[in-house]
Amino acid sequence: MRQAEELEIYTSEQLAMCQAHVVPRHIAFIPDGNRRWAKKHFGTPSFGHKAGCDNLIKIVKAAKALNVKVVTFYAISTENYLRNPLEQHALHWILDSYLSEQCQTMIDSGIRFQTIGNLSRLPKNVYKTILETKEATAHCNTLDMVLAINYGSRDELSRAMKTMLKDYDDNKLKSEEINEDLISKYLDTAPWPDPDLLIRAGGEQRLSNFLLWQCSYTEIYIADVFWPDFTPQHLLDAVVEFQKRERRLGKI
Repeated sequence: MRQAEELEIYTSEQLAMCQAHVVPRHIAFIPDGNRRWAKKHFGTPSFGHKAGCDNLIKIVKAAKALNVKVVTFYAISTENYLRNPLEQHALHWILDSYLSEQCQTMIDSGIRFQTIGNLSRLPKNVYKTILETKEATAHCNTLDMVLAINYGSRDELSRAMKTMLKDYDDNKLKSEEINEDLISKYLDTAPWPDPDLLIRAGGEQRLSNFLLWQCSYTEIYIADVFWPDFTPQHLLDAVVEFQKRERRLGKI
């Protein structure tokens, strides 16, 4: 029996398209195209970022309806801090407002909020809101919603290597212990499995310094639609396509 919330997002016929036993556990998203969407609608970049942010919870709920357990969004990259200060300020304001507005919705839907990335560059009020949202949703256990904030995969790997070297210097780590599993434990994403599926909106075909280690064997799906226009149907299409692929993970 499908729950009422699921049937509000997808019809029974749509849900039947998915094979429940091969739904991706973890989907990563590059929600690209906000600025291009804004230009198309004669708006500012901030207008596009706001529209993109407003779309997040709808897609998270759709992922929950499909029984996905983790969704990770590339929210603010390290490269975004190369943009003009006004756009940076707008991104921070939108993030702060979004979390304040959606915190209760997350709690009601069983969505636990988490982050990856280096949060040290965030304004104090935004950092405080992030911590408060994490604390408020800590008991939720249906789905983890992870925002990558001031995140870049190369930066993540650099930080992980520094921590490993410190542990080595402190005699907490031996060189012979270093392997792929150990390196993964030093990454921001240690609490979660690697993504099974990466969905990039906006039509571009690149990883853009996002989860490079974690996506070594991830299936990639390119949606030729700007993120603010990305719908639960697009998500369903991506999952159905994922289920058609044979995942050998490097094996014959």
